[in-house]
Amino acid sequence: MKDRTVDRRQVVQGLAAGAALAAGGAGFAPTIIPAPAIAKPSGEPIVLGLTISQTAAAGVADHQDHFNGSTLAMEEINAAGGILGRPLQFKIVDVDLLNAESCQAAIRSLVDQKVHAISSPFLFVPIPAMDASVAYGCPYVNGNTQRAATDLTAAHPDKYGHIFQMDPSEVYYGETFPIFLQDLEKSGAWKPKNNKVHIVQEQIAYNQTISRSCQEALKKSRFELAAVTDIQYPVQDWGPVIQKIKEVGAGTVMIDHWVAAEYAAFVKQFRSNPLKDSLVYLQYGPSQPEFLELAGRAAEGFVWSTVLGVYADEKGKAFREKYRKRFPGKVMGLCYTGAGYDIVHMMKDVWEKTGKPEDFKANCAALREGAFRGVCGWSLMGNKRQEAAQYPVGTQDIEKGMSQLYFQVQSRESKIIYPFALKEAEYKTVPWA
Repeated sequence: MKDRTVDRRQVVQGLAAGAALAAGGAGFAPTIIPAPAIAKPSGEPIVLGLTISQTAAAGVADHQDHFNGSTLAMEEINAAGGILGRPLQFKIVDVDLLNAESCQAAIRSLVDQKVHAISSPFLFVPIPAMDASVAYGCPYVNGNTQRAATDLTAAHPDKYGHIFQMDPSEVYYGETFPIFLQDLEKSGAWKPKNNKVHIVQEQIAYNQTISRSCQEALKKSRFELAAVTDIQYPVQDWGPVIQKIKEVGAGTVMIDHWVAAEYAAFVKQFRSNPLKDSLVYLQYGPSQPEFLELAGRAAEGFVWSTVLGVYADEKGKAFREKYRKRFPGKVMGLCYTGAGYDIVHMMKDVWEKTGKPEDFKANCAALREGAFRGVCGWSLMGNKRQEAAQYPVGTQDIEKGMSQLYFQVQSRESKIIYPFALKEAEYKTVPWA
C-alpha cells in the first residue's frame, strides 16, 4: 500500500472536479493532506484521520461536505499558528459506508498510520468500525446518529470509552416530530386539515428506528398514526406510494427515507399529483446539496429536519459566509459541513487543554468533561452513551444541547422554521394547498 501526497492546490482542484482522493484498487490507499503552504507552525504534525467516502452508492455528498468543513477548519488553525505550535495534517481513507468490511478496513488503515484522532461523518454499519479501533484507543469522534452504537458504548465503557458521537441519535427524529407539529399548530402558522400522520418508511435499521420512535411519540400527542407504508431502496417509481398517500388522506405525511436523489424524484412526482393541503416532511435527506440541485422549483414548501445542522445565529452565519467563500458556486449542505468543521475545532481545544496529542486517555477524558459550542450548537458528551444531548427532548435547555432544526424550502433555499428561538423564517402554506 503506497501513500500519495497531495498538496493544497491539488486538493482544491480535486474538490472542484469531484475526483477521488484515495488511490484506486481494492485496498484503502490513504491520501495525506499536509498543512497549507501559508501555515506558520512547525515540528511534528498532529494527525487527524478522516473516513471520507468517494465510492459508495449513497452518502458521498455528505462525506464531501464533512471533508470541506474539515478543510476549512484545518486551514484556519494552521494559518493561526497550528496546535501547540505544531501543524495539523489530515490522513484520508476511502470507505463504502454501506459495507461492514469496508468500514472496518478504513479504520484499520488509519490505525496503521498512527493518527492522533479519527473524525468520521457517519458509517451505516458503525459497530465493525468501532471494533477495529478498540486496541488502538485514540479518540474517535463521529456523526453516526445511531442509538444502537451509543447504547453499545454505554454497555461497554471500558471497551468503547474512546468513541464519541458529537450529535444526538436518530430516535429524536421520531420523538420530536409530534412536538414540532403541535408547536407549529399552536403558533397559528399551520392549520392541519386533520390530525392523522402517514409514515412512509424505508427498510434499513436507521429508518426503522425513526419510524418506531415516531409511532410511540404519536400515542402521547394529539396526532394519531393513520398508516405505515413500506418502501425499499432504491425506489424506482414513487407513483404507487403517492397513490397510497392520496388514499390515506392524512394531514401530515412523513417520508422516512434518507437518499437525496430519490427525495428529489419524489417531490417532482408528488407536485404533479399532490395530496391537497398536506404537510409533507422529508426526513433528513434534503440536507444533502444535490436535493435542491435536482429538485429545483419542485422542492418549494417541503419540510425536513436534522439533529445535526448549522445554526443561523451569529456564529452559524459567520461559518456559512466563510464556507461559501472558500467553496463557491455550489449549494451548501447545512449538516456535515458544520460537523466536519466542529470536530476539528473540538479536537484542537482538547489537544490544547491536555498538551499531549499522543495521550489518548487524557484526550478522551477531556472530551467527556468538556462542553463544546460549535456552529451546530452544543456537544456535551459526558454521559454513558457519549452522545450529544438533544434539544428539546433530551434537554429543555437550548444552551445545554444540540438543537434539532426543522427547515422549509422557500425560494429554493432551506430556511430554519423551528425551534422558534432559532428560526430564520416563518412557515409558509404549501404551494399545493
